[in-house]
Amino acid sequence: MTSAGSPFLALPGAVDSAAADQGVPAHYGNPVAEQRALLAGAVVDLSHRGVISVSGADRLSWLNSLTSQSLTGLAPGESTESLLLGVSGRVEFDMRVVDDGETAWLLVDSDELSALLAWLLKMRFTLRVVIADRTEEFATVGSIGASNEILDAAAASPNGVALIWHDPWSAVSAGGHQYAQVADHPGAEWLWRETLVSRDDLGALAERVRAGEISAAGVLAAEALRIAAWRPRRATEGDEKTIPHELDWMRSAVHLSKGCYRGQETVAKVHNLGHPPRRLVFLHLDGTDNVLPKPGDDVVLPVQNDDRDHDPDVVGQITSSAIHYELGPIALAVVRRSTPVDPDLGVLSDGIVVAAGQEVIVPPEAGSVVGRIRRMPRLGVMRR
Repeated sequence: MTSAGSPFLALPGAVDSAAADQGVPAHYGNPVAEQRALLAGAVVDLSHRGVISVSGADRLSWLNSLTSQSLTGLAPGESTESLLLGVSGRVEFDMRVVDDGETAWLLVDSDELSALLAWLLKMRFTLRVVIADRTEEFATVGSIGASNEILDAAAASPNGVALIWHDPWSAVSAGGHQYAQVADHPGAEWLWRETLVSRDDLGALAERVRAGEISAAGVLAAEALRIAAWRPRRATEGDEKTIPHELDWMRSAVHLSKGCYRGQETVAKVHNLGHPPRRLVFLHLDGTDNVLPKPGDDVVLPVQNDDRDHDPDVVGQITSSAIHYELGPIALAVVRRSTPVDPDLGVLSDGIVVAAGQEVIVPPEAGSVVGRIRRMPRLGVMRR
């Protein structure tokens, strides 16, 4: 973000965010009410996020060869998500991608910008690609819904196509796979968009909020709705060991039948033959003690009555938490694969154990797809 800071921080009631989202408003005084406002058309300042452009004739085939998603057929204005993995299949970067027919735009969290840009520049070789950091020119603004009249009008379109990224999480992407075994996935209601606006126009958008023409919600409101949608984010759910399977990220960011890319062997092996060592869960938290567990707090198995003298068994950690406007205190957590799915869990926070009802996102049996597929006989082979 520019050194001048975001103009949204000058709006009445704005409180700066912390950690990965520092530099934009966390809230404007009422994070819970702002969730309803966001669902009704409010905008979220995400101008601290990074923006990278990749132009040139080879841009999509080049990105396709490096990352987990199939990008070669990406049409102008179409959005997708792709991961850059390490050689062992661990997630190093998450990229939100939209192409305008001439340039691919990569929207990334601020803490990933410098390292991702350096890695891409190193991998250019002799291909026809031009890579640039465009964060000083374009700011990201979030919203929910199929359209937003004021924001749509402000969207940047340097090559004639509005730069609006539509989150693919609302459905399983082509070539992807969902591990969550639910009929009604909460992600179906997550119609999240990220719009690029000229950095010069960001102040004008903030003034329209001040004038009451459009409302604003803070990052905390967006995070609460994201958690309720079971939507993973590398800055929160990821760590140095994360593989896509653990977060059900095969749903939106991995194409299982595309060509080779770094980390593909691990992706295929775990999906077809193995199991991810950890799994993402959604937690309904007990709010009786008015304690909202924090990222990093330990998730534990409940202690039995005859085992009170022993410390509780730590099975994972909280990655994100929030107060949801309907569900109350909620969280996402990454736990060991072997963690039982039936009992309630607990969270060690501020010296107490907060009861946590568990909803399974990634089941313990995720992976080993080959073993569950009925094999068809080869042509010409007679069964006796």
